[in-house]
Amino acid sequence: MKLIVGLGNPGIKYKKTRHNVGFRIIDELKKSLKDKDDIILLKPNTFMNNSGKAVKKAIENWKLKIENCIVIHDDIDLLFGDIRVSNNSSSAGHKGVQSIIDELGTKDFSRIRIGIRQDTITKKQDTNKFVLENFTKDEEKHLPKIIKKALDEVGALISCS
Repeated sequence: MKLIVGLGNPGIKYKKTRHNVGFRIIDELKKSLKDKDDIILLKPNTFMNNSGKAVKKAIENWKLKIENCIVIHDDIDLLFGDIRVSNNSSSAGHKGVQSIIDELGTKDFSRIRIGIRQDTITKKQDTNKFVLENFTKDEEKHLPKIIKKALDEVGALISCS
């Protein structure tokens, strides 16, 4: 049994923000994984910084192995559109991921990191504000391809176990 978690913030206010790209990917996975009984999709109903509470509860409720958890989230350290898969790695400052690591007491889970950084962003800019802004119109045009790439990465992680 696999648990696939998309990180984001609940509520219409955050729906199209960069921080909610994980939720958007889960929404697309729901459409393509309709007949999969061995996969649980989760969009935590907590705010990003408390994601670990929901993930821990899901793992305990379904008696899942932590290493069978895949977390999908935005990553400001990657350029917009870049996707990286990692396992057993630090949060690199992502508070949602750090919450999961803290609650589970381990980082032994897979992550699909979706790049959201623009070429023009500087360290002086407020990253908290940036991640809570909506994607630009141009970024929205490219999101379907990026989400498709992320779905392919999910498929690869699922099939290799």
